[in-house]
Amino acid sequence: MTGPAILVLAAGRSTRMRGRDKLMEEVAGRPLLVERVATAQTTGAPVLVTLPPRAEAPARWQALEGAGARLVEVADAASGMAASLSAGLAALPADCPGLLVLLADMPEITSADIADVLAGFDGAAILRGTSAEGVPGHPVLFPAGDFPALARLTGDAGARDLLRREGARVRLVPLPARHALTDLDTPEDWAAWRAERPA
Repeated sequence: MTGPAILVLAAGRSTRMRGRDKLMEEVAGRPLLVERVATAQTTGAPVLVTLPPRAEAPARWQALEGAGARLVEVADAASGMAASLSAGLAALPADCPGLLVLLADMPEITSADIADVLAGFDGAAILRGTSAEGVPGHPVLFPAGDFPALARLTGDAGARDLLRREGARVRLVPLPARHALTDLDTPEDWAAWRAERPA
């Protein structure tokens, strides 16, 4: 491989949506999950998507059939984000030089934002998107040297501890407005976000 791959984390259970699946909420005329994967694919990087077992989230699997992304089943998805990272890493080609981690519930990250983070890749620094004011968020791009540490993570904290530990190697990439911070976890989050969108 010549450049980093993109891993869309989409194995969460939407527990705070009170029965709705946040990744199947409509954005720009299609489910958020489909829209996020398509946005990642516009960069030309290989795209992998972690998903819960098919029986637990059949609509997500069906929505991505034929999308051209590699779908990775996370058997223990309920144990937290670390399980998704581990499954995604295991599905990468051995020569993959880096991995950009993109959370599927962040609708404001654009293809230009992803391209900006990818453009800074040097194989050594960890690149992390921030808000326009510099508040760290997502996406995060890890060089292959960090893959073993990522694979050892447990629970639902994601790579937070790793980012703290490797702080000297983290390079911040400012993205517009609050693109790097906006995630939609509850029906109220969705209602507020939609109210701000132009009709």
